[in-house]
Amino acid sequence: MSTVKIEGHGDVLVLRLDHGVTNAVGNDLVEDLSEALKKADKEARGVVLAGGPKFFCMGLNLPELLELDRLGMSDFWHRFNQVNLDLYSLPLPTACAMVGHAPAAGTIFMLGCDFRFATSEKKVIGLNEVNLGIPVPYLANLMLSRTVGNQAAVRILYGGAFIHPARGLEIGLVDGVAEPDQVEAAALERIEEISALPQAALAATKANRVEEVCVRFEKNRNDQHEIFLDCWFSEATQKILIKAAEKF
Repeated sequence: MSTVKIEGHGDVLVLRLDHGVTNAVGNDLVEDLSEALKKADKEARGVVLAGGPKFFCMGLNLPELLELDRLGMSDFWHRFNQVNLDLYSLPLPTACAMVGHAPAAGTIFMLGCDFRFATSEKKVIGLNEVNLGIPVPYLANLMLSRTVGNQAAVRILYGGAFIHPARGLEIGLVDGVAEPDQVEAAALERIEEISALPQAALAATKANRVEEVCVRFEKNRNDQHEIFLDCWFSEATQKILIKAAEKF
């Protein structure tokens, strides 16, 4: 059964993360999201990425991933980064509709979208990786700095603390907040409006916008990949991750 549901709304596809309550990211979700993005690229004029009411996405599926050896984790990490790059560079307008919590990988998925709409409730977003002993993924680091600017990014990256959508709106991490039952409608409205523009011109404009981040990521991805794995498999970090996995 797919962990990503595809729902048609005219020329816009809603890609809904549907992997239990938490939408934790493991091998299945990465594979299904990759296939869903390929379908959208061929068939849609725009995309809305949505999740569940409690969790948009809880983060990485630690119980699953901690079972992997270095080779297995390396394969997963390559594919996780690639699906985020595919989302970020998709030649269509994209928006995130975040109603539930979106820590860590949830925030990374948000950053991969052109627009981010979130609930007015006190759900959490943010990148807490440093607290777990692993670096914020290189691509996420680049996307965050591009989105909110260097100083705001420094506070998020080094602090490792979660913030609420209202604060995200103040710093530019979130584009709009709405009541929970209106978040998805706001995202759809924005994408339907933009997707009506001439497609070739819009795709070229987006390619220009994301080019700097994509080029820099490709240049350094292999070195950054090994740095991440070294941290992940360090004895100290494994102890922290095993403890964190108890929350799943």
